[in-house]
Amino acid sequence: MTAALNPEAVPFWPWGLLLLIAGLYIVAIAGLIAAGRREDARALAGFIPDCMVLVSRLARDRRISRARRALLLLVLAYLALPVDLVPDFLPGIGQLDDAVLLGLALRVVVRGGGIELVRAAWPGPQASLTLVLRAAGLETNGAATPRTTLKP
Repeated sequence: MTAALNPEAVPFWPWGLLLLIAGLYIVAIAGLIAAGRREDARALAGFIPDCMVLVSRLARDRRISRARRALLLLVLAYLALPVDLVPDFLPGIGQLDDAVLLGLALRVVVRGGGIELVRAAWPGPQASLTLVLRAAGLETNGAATPRTTLKP
C-alpha cells in the first residue's frame, strides 16, 4: 500500500515538523490579533509573501538592467525553494539567510536605479518596508541614506 493511501506510513519528518511549525506560526499571528495588534499580525503573516512579490516586481521592471534582474530572479527562486542554507524551521534564525540575500539584492538594485523603485514595488505595510530597508542598510531612522537616492 502506498503512503498516499495509508496515513500511518507517512513519516513525521519533514511533514509533521512542517505542520507543527505552521501551527506555531498561526498561533503567533492569532496572539497578535488577540492582543489588538492587527497591523503587526498582518505584517508577520505577509512578510515572506511580500518579499517575494517585491522581488518579482523588481525582476520585471525594465528600468533595472538585465544583470540585476537576473540576480533578482535567482533570489526569487531561492526564496521560493523549501531548501535553504539555514532551514526555515529554526526559530529566529530560519529566515536569516533569506533576509541577507534579499538585503544584498536590494542593495544591488538601489545602486542601479534608486530606492524609489523598491518603495514603489513594495506591496505590504510601510512598517515592513522600513524593516526591509533597514536590514539592507538602505535606511536609518526613517531617512534614506545619501547613496540610495535616485540617479539622474
